[in-house]
Amino acid sequence: MLVLVVVGTLAWTQIGVMSAEPEPLETVRENTALTVTDAEEGIVLAPADGGSEVGLVFIPGAKVDPWAYAAILQGFAEDGVTVVITRPWLNLAFFDPRGLDAFTSAAPEVDVWAVGGHSLGGVRACQLAPDADALVLFASYCANDLSDSRLPVLSLAGSEDGLSTPEKIADARDLLPSDAELVEIAGASHASFGDYGPQSGDGTPTISTTEMHAEVTRLGDSFFASILS
Repeated sequence: MLVLVVVGTLAWTQIGVMSAEPEPLETVRENTALTVTDAEEGIVLAPADGGSEVGLVFIPGAKVDPWAYAAILQGFAEDGVTVVITRPWLNLAFFDPRGLDAFTSAAPEVDVWAVGGHSLGGVRACQLAPDADALVLFASYCANDLSDSRLPVLSLAGSEDGLSTPEKIADARDLLPSDAELVEIAGASHASFGDYGPQSGDGTPTISTTEMHAEVTRLGDSFFASILS
């Protein structure tokens, strides 16, 4: 029985993984402002001219291809942030026990690190946040209490999110520091925070991919600038 449970669980983690859409991913591969490295620690997006002052370790949502986040995060790298997109064990962040330093080692020259994630990846990011300098949540919320941490936090929600709804994010607000920045992006769904296509149970987005990427970059750039000031 135990063997069947283990085999069944392993099979489930590999079935239905949501793949990165090819067109957004191609924009990353063609972006001469970046260097893209498929490293042991994860997918590393770095400014081509080097010299990052801040980094972001980003944890994918459950059963989502890590490459599906490269396009929406490339704007950060263009503007000087080194991004490390992790590859969670068994495609689920909760099965990955590695600490933050397992990923920051991809860019040892960076001194200031934020940790972030989408959906379930954001829940895991909250658990790693005490070892980081800042926290970034995409359509996610914490299950652990960070209210007394004084950690800078940027939490982005989507008005059309049918999974991590704005109401669920608001209900978990008290687990974040009082000065956490919470922003609801009009027209964004749960899947708007990655490029992997529609997701079961989600709402219908009314914001375009181009607009979504630009808005996330704008909000993120402002946040990263604030933690360096």
